Amino acid sequence: MTRPSLLCAALSLALLPVVSAAAQDNSQSLPWQSVTELQQSMDAGKLNTKTLVRDDLTRIHRIDQSGPALHSVLELNPDASKIAAQLDAKRTPSHGPLYGIPVLLKDNIDTGDRTLTTAGSLALVEAPAPKDAALVTRLRSAGVLILGKANLTEWADFRSSHASSGWTGRGGQTRNPYALDRNPCGSSSGSAVAVAAGIVPVAVGSETDGSIICPASMNGIVGIKPTLGLVSRSGIIPISHNQDTAGPLARNVSDAATLLTVMAGSDPNDPATADADKHATDYTKFLDPNGLRGKRIGVVRQLAGNEPNADRVLEEAIAAMRAQGAIIVDPVTLPHLSELSDPEMTVMLYDFKNDLNNYLAGRKGLHMKTLADLIAFNQREAAVEMPWFGQDLFEQAQNKGPLTDKVYLDALAKAKQLSGPDGIDAALQQGHLDALLAPSWGPAYLTDLVLGDHIVSGNPTIGGVSQPAAVAGYPSITVPAGWAHGLPVGIVFFGTKWSEPALISIAYGFEQHTHAWQAPKFLDTVDGKPVAFGK
Repeated sequence: MTRPSLLCAALSLALLPVVSAAAQDNSQSLPWQSVTELQQSMDAGKLNTKTLVRDDLTRIHRIDQSGPALHSVLELNPDASKIAAQLDAKRTPSHGPLYGIPVLLKDNIDTGDRTLTTAGSLALVEAPAPKDAALVTRLRSAGVLILGKANLTEWADFRSSHASSGWTGRGGQTRNPYALDRNPCGSSSGSAVAVAAGIVPVAVGSETDGSIICPASMNGIVGIKPTLGLVSRSGIIPISHNQDTAGPLARNVSDAATLLTVMAGSDPNDPATADADKHATDYTKFLDPNGLRGKRIGVVRQLAGNEPNADRVLEEAIAAMRAQGAIIVDPVTLPHLSELSDPEMTVMLYDFKNDLNNYLAGRKGLHMKTLADLIAFNQREAAVEMPWFGQDLFEQAQNKGPLTDKVYLDALAKAKQLSGPDGIDAALQQGHLDALLAPSWGPAYLTDLVLGDHIVSGNPTIGGVSQPAAVAGYPSITVPAGWAHGLPVGIVFFGTKWSEPALISIAYGFEQHTHAWQAPKFLDTVDGKPVAFGK
């Protein structure tokens, strides 16, 4: 499959000067350095942003466009090297923690530059977005270099119920760097893979239900799904204003907390963020290596028992937490868990039509103005947009009425009440808990373009481990916890609204005593052979 959007990437590489010997020597360690380590190197004069961008572009050419061909990067900012030089010239000793750090954004986040924002669809390639999303404005103000856009599951995995996560009409299929025939999970697939593969130290994804937590877990990295309203959604292609939020992806909790600190804050264009400034803080203050000590953590066994590798890793994680002084309450019952799926889907279908139509109305230069226009486009361009799966979710959403419908209002009230006050909050209060704990979905499944995703699930009335926090609009965080046949397996912590400080402290304490992360080997299959990097 051709990838015309990457022509600008090839152009950027062609215009780069030859990489120096010193840069080539340093490139072996740069991909795995943390944000803190990169800043230390830049402060010491051993590295600058221009060199870092050059290294990133070279790595993208070698492992994303060729070699393992991860297809995690959808489009590169053609002005990246120019911006890097400008940032280097303006660098001061009092720079912020993300100053000069290249970051990739999921391709549903608007940027008012020469890169497109398309949700991976060929329907939106006519013109770039008119301005930066609010969170992008915050990133640029902090000196972050927007390197480009990451691939995703097209339309954030809300086009078809039989989609293959990580596939888009623009970018093809993103691959898991631990075993290339395995799926990266979605919908923030490219963002997670780019971080896991050492292309960038951090990236921004978005989640409606699982789209940060699942790809982070299956690609062996950290993902934070913030409280709904902590991070602005203005300028992000929506699914549901009742569940959507952007969030950070990183290889460690510290980098994720650093990125969240910059992203968080109120935005007058997003009413949900009215209280964000009251709660947003420097989340790196909660990076306590003894963050587990004395914490009461409840194990939600209803979300376990579906995948043996995930269950084994969960037990190992519980033992590690107990050894570090955590008080494990096991089991904890999460009320109404089996009652969330139906009202959640009803709300998302209604919201998608309403929210997407509102978003498209503000995108200048596009012929696509409504969901109905997109459905017609996909039908006309079925050969390139629907070679593997259709658009049944689009069609179901199109058939929904206004947000004043009683069916919608009843579903919304039920979903929020049962997931939040009567669900997560009730469980936390009953056990006097700081957080809840669940296993991830398990190791990555094989990519199957014909039949779609094969995510392991137990009771069909219960969604994934991400669902309770996603529906409630509460925060969750996943961290690497173990391994199964060379594939990473994570665990998920979640809690009540605005509980990011506690979750970050717990996750960091766990990370610092388990050190579960390992770099990918880019195997062709589990127990297979490493795929050679491109030239």
